[in-house]
Amino acid sequence: MSIAPAVRFDHVTKTYSGARGQLRALDGVSFDIEPGEFFGLLGPNGAGKTTLISVLAGLTRASGGHAVVMGHDVQADPAAARKSLGIVPQELVFDPFFNVREALRIQSGYFGVKNNDAWIDELLDALGLADKATSNMRQLSGGMKRRVLVAQALVHKPPVIVLDEPTAGVDVELRQTLWQFIARLNKQGSTVLLTTHYLEEAEALCGRIAMLKKGRVVALDRTANLLAGTASTMLRFKTDQALPSSLSAQARVTGRIAQLKAHDAAEVERFLTVLREAGVKVEDLEIGRADLEDVFLEIMGEAQGVVA
Repeated sequence: MSIAPAVRFDHVTKTYSGARGQLRALDGVSFDIEPGEFFGLLGPNGAGKTTLISVLAGLTRASGGHAVVMGHDVQADPAAARKSLGIVPQELVFDPFFNVREALRIQSGYFGVKNNDAWIDELLDALGLADKATSNMRQLSGGMKRRVLVAQALVHKPPVIVLDEPTAGVDVELRQTLWQFIARLNKQGSTVLLTTHYLEEAEALCGRIAMLKKGRVVALDRTANLLAGTASTMLRFKTDQALPSSLSAQARVTGRIAQLKAHDAAEVERFLTVLREAGVKVEDLEIGRADLEDVFLEIMGEAQGVVA
């Protein structure tokens, strides 16, 4: 007997009408997330990630297809579907009239959960908010407000946790605190769906990843398989000089750091020969494996022909 997925997207489409005609934000998106998975949803700005999450949360009505959470269709049974979700949004949305503990109690009430102060205390402690419990939301820093958003998403103990760019613009301490706690919940059985622009986070946390471009799924596989599917060797170095034209077109340059994808040792040697003959001085030369950012850029480049 097969286990039903925690989340299912079944040919989900979303079309917006405007002055310039129709814009298809989602174009037949289909994939399942299994119970207990830590799943990554990646894509450039405008790929459709937030629209897909909005459909899942019932905030946006799909033009076609179905989204299902823990067996509940988000359009046919929105209350049950929403109760199964804990969503941490990108935006800092908060009620300025309540302190942190009051905000969490009120959020619990939205889902019919009562007398859960013990769990609220655990959330406050785990997210470094214990000393802010009686502070008004207006008094908190941006990072502390984001911690409260995480606590609000988890206060009704949802089986599915959705994190939409949860660490955007936050400090390293919050990132570590958040991921330690979310990883613990995941080990205890919670299903996690993460969108992030920090690809090192996705690589470290997500067992499986879907990549969107222009509203379509252009990659869907285990993280290890995605990493294995690209060129496994990256030549990285620093230089203050311009690269020879034969290399610049294929290099990824960030400030002084240049990266070149190589398929084998012979290609690495060829790159070094070209650099040496062009008189380019390099520092901190290293040869390593491709990371998820390399995979992401390669897949997005291959998907240029995808039509919205």
